[in-house]
Amino acid sequence: MAWVPYDSYLKGMKTGEFTAFVDHDADDFYIMLVTNTYTPNRATHQYEDDLTNEVAGTNYTARGASCANPGVSVAANVVTWDATDPATWSQSAAGFSDARYAILVKHTGSAATSNLVAYNDFGSDQGNVAGDFAIELASDGISTLGSS
Repeated sequence: MAWVPYDSYLKGMKTGEFTAFVDHDADDFYIMLVTNTYTPNRATHQYEDDLTNEVAGTNYTARGASCANPGVSVAANVVTWDATDPATWSQSAAGFSDARYAILVKHTGSAATSNLVAYNDFGSDQGNVAGDFAIELASDGISTLGSS
């Protein structure tokens, strides 16, 4: 899964602006699913309240699923940030079939202050109507920095 970071997140990491707001080892991160009628805008979208058209359906909870156990590690000159894959959305005939993007969000409890981290475009609509739907974070972590 290739995550595309939002500009505000990248800028905040570079300037240190998010140091007080984003703790990659301890904060609460979620993956929300939105439909193809949401258009990601890396330059201007910064908070969860910039998102529109979240999916709805049986076995999907509003605001998505948690990415538990976030953590940062360093090995062979590479810094890796990863977390536990979010839960699988179990199959349901009354589920959703219109998930186009997964949005990684750092939750604060308020949509107005929950930072958007990155998004992933599935390339087509996905869902849990015909079978279970699961998102697996990349085998090499959510993001890496450096080279061996």
